[in-house]
Amino acid sequence: MQNTDRIWDIVEGHGPDFTALSDKVFDTPEIAYTEYASADAHAAQLEASGFRLTRGLAGIPTAMMGEAGEEGPVIAILGEYDALPELGQEAGVVEPSPAGGKVGPGHGCGHNLFGAASMLAAVALRDYLAESGIKARVRYYGCPAEEGGAAKTFMVRAGCFDDVDAAITWHPSSLNGVDDAISLANSRIDYTFTGRSAHAAAAPELGRSGLDAVELMNIGVNYMREHMPDSARVHYAYLDAGGVAPNVVQAKATVRQLVRASDLATLQDLIARVDKIAQGAALMTETQVTRKVVSGVSNLLENRVLSETMQAAFDRLGAPEFDAEDRAFAEKIRATLTPGHIAASFKKMGAAPRMDLPLADFVAPLVRPHVGGEGSTDVGDVSWAVPTVQARVSTCAVGTPLHTWQMTAQGKSPMAHKGMIHAAKVMASTAQALIEKPELLKAAKEAHATYLSANPYTCPMPDEVQPPLQPRKVAAE
Repeated sequence: MQNTDRIWDIVEGHGPDFTALSDKVFDTPEIAYTEYASADAHAAQLEASGFRLTRGLAGIPTAMMGEAGEEGPVIAILGEYDALPELGQEAGVVEPSPAGGKVGPGHGCGHNLFGAASMLAAVALRDYLAESGIKARVRYYGCPAEEGGAAKTFMVRAGCFDDVDAAITWHPSSLNGVDDAISLANSRIDYTFTGRSAHAAAAPELGRSGLDAVELMNIGVNYMREHMPDSARVHYAYLDAGGVAPNVVQAKATVRQLVRASDLATLQDLIARVDKIAQGAALMTETQVTRKVVSGVSNLLENRVLSETMQAAFDRLGAPEFDAEDRAFAEKIRATLTPGHIAASFKKMGAAPRMDLPLADFVAPLVRPHVGGEGSTDVGDVSWAVPTVQARVSTCAVGTPLHTWQMTAQGKSPMAHKGMIHAAKVMASTAQALIEKPELLKAAKEAHATYLSANPYTCPMPDEVQPPLQPRKVAAE
């Protein structure tokens, strides 16, 4: 028989250690594939917590897995700890204030909280199972490089989840509820155009401009936008514009195209069209084009059995309990946002906007209207490999957009810590239910297998593409 209150008590008991871990990661933010200090902190905590540690999953130095238990179903709890560039921010300051006085990386998506809560849930679940004498294996997966690096896609391709029965994860948010499992598959592709340099005034007719080709490609993609599905997206960034001298015909230029679609099949169709546009741009400019896939992720798959199981945990647990000081700080953050930011948060929760509510004090219903666009996540590829469910838990003021200094500013606040511990309780309770009710896990796996039989998984990362590993920076003595 379930004893959910007991597992919550265990989470609370371990809470201070993992609050400290989240703050430590906040102080050492590193972007995709360079998160060595954060990974070291997580690995040390896993070993201190008595987990068997395996590092270097999928050949990625900052990826890891900690396991407890010898037999029974395998429950994976996923954590992240990478940061975003140029979002470093002094904690608790409600105006743009780069940490340490210089612009650097920061946890503008709350990943310092993300990994800490996930490991806390895994430790609490391990302790609960040991007390109860229940056989199961608990794994914490430390997953780097979610922000643009697609590390989980490489981990799925390497078979890291092949023997997992279910995966559970979460994400810091301004709302509480089961994630609606709507995300976009995407692929990042670099197109490099190579032509011939020349003096732009004396002999322009001799030049063949890679920069012209990039600009023509972008024009072609812009025209394509009228003729693609509403949910699809294409973004671009100049990686190399060919130089800073306008009197030189730029012989070589590179543009990164980020193509997104609601599912893998539509993504592949769009990529083929973008490739043709690149070829057309090369033909018009008499240049040569090469392409390089940088990363790719799949769309999320919902597993309704797991969603309903997590919703039941949410309904019993409720929302995080915030105090007057939390609400006062949240109000200061909200003063930096627009009414549109605040209204959008409520719409995603399936609720009418309330401008008088600084922190979400309710749990969103499982079935709610989908409003607005979506981003992408490499959790999507895990959801194709194994039944997966994700929570959203309030750690910030209602309306806080992700990938902003406002999110980073709240990352070490008491309200963020409360939401982090709450998320651990939701995940641990969900895992507990799956282990103690084998019929739920069986139904989740059967539903997953049925979907895959009609929709086989194709990894969006070609076999030749390897993780873009970055060396560890050694501090100067």
